Amino acid sequence: MWGFSLAALVVGALTGVVTGSFRLALDAVSAVRTVMIQAATGNPVPGVLATMAVCGLATAAAAALVHRLEPHAEGSGIPRVEAVVEGRVPPGSPLILPVKYLGGLLAMGAGLALGREGPSVQMGGNIGIIVSRIARRNRHDLQILVAAGAAAGLATAFNAPIAGGVFVLEELIKRFDPRTTIATLLASGSGFFSAHLLIGGSADVFSTAPMADPSLTDAPMILLVGVAAGLLGVAYNWLVMSSLAMTDRSRMPREVRAGAIGALVGVVAFFAPDLVGGGDLLTQRALLFSETWGAVAVILLARIALGVVSYAAATPGGLFAPMLVVGSHLGLLLGLIGQQLAPRWTPQPAALALIGMAAFFTATVRAPITGIVLATELTGVTSQLAPMLGACALAMLVATILRSEPIYDALTSRAAWAARQNAAEAVTLAHRGDQGG
Repeated sequence: MWGFSLAALVVGALTGVVTGSFRLALDAVSAVRTVMIQAATGNPVPGVLATMAVCGLATAAAAALVHRLEPHAEGSGIPRVEAVVEGRVPPGSPLILPVKYLGGLLAMGAGLALGREGPSVQMGGNIGIIVSRIARRNRHDLQILVAAGAAAGLATAFNAPIAGGVFVLEELIKRFDPRTTIATLLASGSGFFSAHLLIGGSADVFSTAPMADPSLTDAPMILLVGVAAGLLGVAYNWLVMSSLAMTDRSRMPREVRAGAIGALVGVVAFFAPDLVGGGDLLTQRALLFSETWGAVAVILLARIALGVVSYAAATPGGLFAPMLVVGSHLGLLLGLIGQQLAPRWTPQPAALALIGMAAFFTATVRAPITGIVLATELTGVTSQLAPMLGACALAMLVATILRSEPIYDALTSRAAWAARQNAAEAVTLAHRGDQGG
């Protein structure tokens, strides 16, 4: 156990350094994109064409890295980690780490509506594989250390060490046995610490507008947020999986498709730069209650569309951060409308934005504890725990009744299928090579 615990600490510390540097690099690349767009606004036509070209080429390059070097680095990475932990696919190559790192910088730096947490989780899981092989741990310990690295990656991405550990135990492992829990919490804590040394800062990720303590008069609107989050979560999962099914059937080269998506995002970035990227700024604005209901509705619809299209590019990038944008704006929209129609029964819109974050995450992922802990750690607000619990329960009930498969379960099955396809193609190519020789 001592050696195993030490391995978990090493996995977490290395993950914190890698994902912390990834976070700093992504901030720098995004700042360069912002400066480029600001410089291009003086010449609208050449400016928008240049922005389309840069964003399209960067996204195509990210897709080429994935397709030609390491197909398992595609997408969020969390489903791949889950499949490894469950034993449904082999651990994979260490090449996943550099491809995920560079591909994520290119794709998210280009403005795709993807989150840094997916790459961070997969890079952490890959570090767990590397350390396990060096330490000569058995397959069972390897799977646990992969999950521990994933926890450290999520803890670093969101500055939320508790949520990182809880997510892995609730969603990836789906059990709380002592050995797994110890490794996960040790890695999450050491990852958070090493990243803190690199990037500094321990404050809450998001600030919020003042929120009153909940009362019984708030219950109808909170229940409405739960139902709406459940329905929208079902629709969002269907849209994501349908878009991936379309791309799987498409004969268009992946680099061309990704480049076209990147160019489209470039157009959006030129005219509405705040809409693109991971969306942390949008979530922050929602929690500060700084938009009109019309603007919130436009942002909500635009981010749903951008998130679905961006994920279809098959480049590295996560779903967590985009989900937070959608959930917070859903809650805020209902709060703003409620203040107009029934102010007595409507709590502060910022409170509903926070509740919407947790409820929408619960509906899509089916991990209510993680949703509540994550929303609390990101904001430092504890007064809304009871309303969040009620809204999350209702959102989960709606999604379950409608038989919507949790997004990461669906993506994990797809990742396992893709792994089998890639293995079959590799065998076919090797056979052809032997015949040619």
